[in-house]
Amino acid sequence: MPRFFSGSIAALLLATTAPAFAAKPAPVSALVKAVDIPYQQFTLANGLRVIVHEDRKAPIVAVSVWYHIGSKDEPKGKTGFAHLFEHLMFNGSENANMDFFKPLEQVGATDLNGTTWFDRTNYFETVPTGALETALFLESDRMGHLLGAIDQAKLDNQRGVVQNEKRQGDNEPYGLVEYAQLAALFPDGHPYRHSTIGSMADLDAASLEDVKNWFRAHYGPNNAVLVLAGDIDAKTARPLVEKWFGDIPRGPDTVRAEVTVPTLPAPVDQVMKDRVATTRIMRSWAVPGLNDPETTQLQIAMSILGGLASSRLDNALVRQDKTAVSVSASVQPFEKISIVEIAANVKPGADAAQVAAKLDSLIADFLKNGPTADEVTRAATRAISSQIGGLESVGGFSGKAVTLAEGEVYSNDPAKYKQDLAEAAAATPATVAAATRKWLGRPAYRLTVEPGERSEADIAIAGGIRAEPRYYRDPKREGGAAAPASSIAAVDRSKFPEVKPIGDLTFPAIERTTLSNGMQVTLARRTTVPTVRVSISFDAGNAADPKQKLGTQALMLSLLDEGTKTRNSIQIAEEQERLGAAIATSQSMDRTGVSLFALKANLAPSLDLLADVVRNPAFEPAEIERLRGQLVTSIAAENTQPRGIARRVIPELLYGKIHPYGVPMSGSGTEAGVKAVTRDDLVAFHQAWLRPDNGKIFVTGDTTLEEIKPLLEARFGQWQAPATPKGAKLFRMDRMARPARIVLIDRPQSPQSYIMAGQLLPFRGTDDPLAFTTANEVIGGSFLSRLNMDLREDKGWAYGAFTSAPLVRDTMPFYVIAPVQTDRTGDSIAAAIGDIKTFLTAKGVDEEEHDRTISNQIRSLPGSFETSSDLLAGLVSLDTLGRPDDYYTRLADRYRAMTAAEMDKAAREAIRPDDLIWVVVGDAAKVRPQLEKLKAQGINLPVEEAKPGA
Repeated sequence: MPRFFSGSIAALLLATTAPAFAAKPAPVSALVKAVDIPYQQFTLANGLRVIVHEDRKAPIVAVSVWYHIGSKDEPKGKTGFAHLFEHLMFNGSENANMDFFKPLEQVGATDLNGTTWFDRTNYFETVPTGALETALFLESDRMGHLLGAIDQAKLDNQRGVVQNEKRQGDNEPYGLVEYAQLAALFPDGHPYRHSTIGSMADLDAASLEDVKNWFRAHYGPNNAVLVLAGDIDAKTARPLVEKWFGDIPRGPDTVRAEVTVPTLPAPVDQVMKDRVATTRIMRSWAVPGLNDPETTQLQIAMSILGGLASSRLDNALVRQDKTAVSVSASVQPFEKISIVEIAANVKPGADAAQVAAKLDSLIADFLKNGPTADEVTRAATRAISSQIGGLESVGGFSGKAVTLAEGEVYSNDPAKYKQDLAEAAAATPATVAAATRKWLGRPAYRLTVEPGERSEADIAIAGGIRAEPRYYRDPKREGGAAAPASSIAAVDRSKFPEVKPIGDLTFPAIERTTLSNGMQVTLARRTTVPTVRVSISFDAGNAADPKQKLGTQALMLSLLDEGTKTRNSIQIAEEQERLGAAIATSQSMDRTGVSLFALKANLAPSLDLLADVVRNPAFEPAEIERLRGQLVTSIAAENTQPRGIARRVIPELLYGKIHPYGVPMSGSGTEAGVKAVTRDDLVAFHQAWLRPDNGKIFVTGDTTLEEIKPLLEARFGQWQAPATPKGAKLFRMDRMARPARIVLIDRPQSPQSYIMAGQLLPFRGTDDPLAFTTANEVIGGSFLSRLNMDLREDKGWAYGAFTSAPLVRDTMPFYVIAPVQTDRTGDSIAAAIGDIKTFLTAKGVDEEEHDRTISNQIRSLPGSFETSSDLLAGLVSLDTLGRPDDYYTRLADRYRAMTAAEMDKAAREAIRPDDLIWVVVGDAAKVRPQLEKLKAQGINLPVEEAKPGA
């Protein structure tokens, strides 16, 4: 669901009438008037509603199918059915009885997924234009020809996958909060009372006939919306849609239950224990759904209260009192109801009761006095701007197809976003205050989550998060065979439609210039929407973090937008909000970046702010202490997360302490390091690394070199490097032995074990190991990889398992990652080692894997560089790895020339499965006996226990 309005704000596809660069921010009314997603709509005889939006910027089409059925429509005892069926519908249909990822990867699909929520289930993929019929064939076949391909083996397998998805989510800190929240806010029998993931018991009880009847009742074309957005028009689309969907018979009409917005008779107070780093205080209310005009007012109110960087709660609790490390306030909008949630994470050592009292008083003050006009304007501007940033995408999770589809599904109006925008533009302090008083003046659900062991009662509310399943799947059972079509086919479905020619990637021209101080500027133009992205990238990264005080860089970066020599942190936040701009910092192992997203109409003042933040940080002592506390708490939070723990531990195990990469992967540093950093250290790091002779400027979006250079010259051209030496990184390994072993980190009550193994590869990212990274797609890099298909699709022990080889400048690592159910931890390690060894010896890349992988790598390139954000990342990567400007355009020919033997050779020369170092984060009492038994399987890995990284 979108975070602000019920529909994603559409692209500013028509040029605005505002000047290219304005001295004052463009008014909200001007932004709203320019927003438009032109579309055409038609309905088939069977009730399928079809929406077509034309966007010719790239030879790709987003295909999005939305079914108006979700978890709120599930009857008692059948929770989780909608989500379970989402998984089953990826596992093959009568005329394409295979994993749907296989043909879609073959044609180069990007933004490929499916999701289920309270009100809907959707499937989406963005495909090259020439492969549109393949996508339509697949989507129509699972809509009208599915049931004959579903058998007990598939049901059992996907039930196991879904249950591991539930375990994975429940295993996270605060992972049980949603269950408690829904149970408190909604009475028994209310459609929104149970979670979308469902309960273990209901999933266990789902029979083959149960799930088939669920499909028959709800997945007909008359309960669906199909959106095509991109390199397509309605005239071309209609005969294709009629061809593939026209023969599907209409289904029963789904009965919609009456849904009321419940009001608690009195405040409900609850305390929950969990393995968390800090106490969280929450306040929640059930409020109207997304079609109620007051929902927009509530969204603006929550942004002002706790969503903006300059929000009331941020300013009072985080900046002023310094008793909270973070706050939030938001509205989760659903079709029939929404949920307002306000939260504060208490600073360790602070009095949680006092923070709770202050939080309640701030809410009460807002209800009494309402917001200011400036707050309303800033909230509306920021929300519109942040969504415009995602509007270049035609599909995916938040592109234009989503906007049109959800408008039609929820409101019977693809242009519902225009109504939302009009309501936002018309919002006033009075309208926002009135809606807030009306709905938040009622009793609240008040939850406090404290550090500690989870109680059996809280686990019970979650519907069970047991580590072991009650049955096991037989991996030898075959998938469903083809069955007679469930409707009379009007089109030949005996073979896949022919894929029409798909052109190679056309990367925008890369232009370069140099400022008067020597800083290089690189530009790739993309004019789809009137926005500009700028990244000032420095040759630093986590590898530059001082070993004696790890976390220096992270603390320095967090302070950049918290005060300059002329602006304090609140002023910086408010100025970004008025401009609709967003300044962010980032760090990889090799690079440190400060980036800007700006509306073109507000580019000049946005660049003023960016330059001030980069060049003139104040490093004010009080702000240092405040951000130091937040960073220390963030490190503590990482040490409560299974993934966070593993990522903190494994780099040092592989690289050792002296290597620049032997640091926590998050870049947050260590608690001791962060506590030891002084202001002088921060100033010194900034001067050594964030300086003009160590940085380059990258620009993408709706601008030209002629336009942008004078703007950059005025703000950065006179920036001179300090007299102190520029920073330098020394890449060297120590001589310590790093034998293969298992490092077990105890995390009691974990229903899953997080497995992460690694080793160092014999090459660098600058060596451009293309054959190896392509081979990795087959081993574990894609959904259809050997590892994922084994642990997830065949055995059902994991929600996902994969391998990765990050392209860092120096020695690259190879990782194996698999969160698995606790009782299969040892078996999963044995299976992963077996899969890798089989690949490296008896069964390398086969013909189908080679052809599919190569085809996917070539055909997915246009979709991979659809947006200016994609382009920006691409430009920075080229520079980081020392690649030529034509690197991406030459990739297709390099892939075409790559053989399976070359892929095998690259993998076999690099991967040493017996030398992997394994980290397992899980319930040691249950896991260690399994690990000790590995020796009986010929896997002689000593087991040592360790604590989470400091």
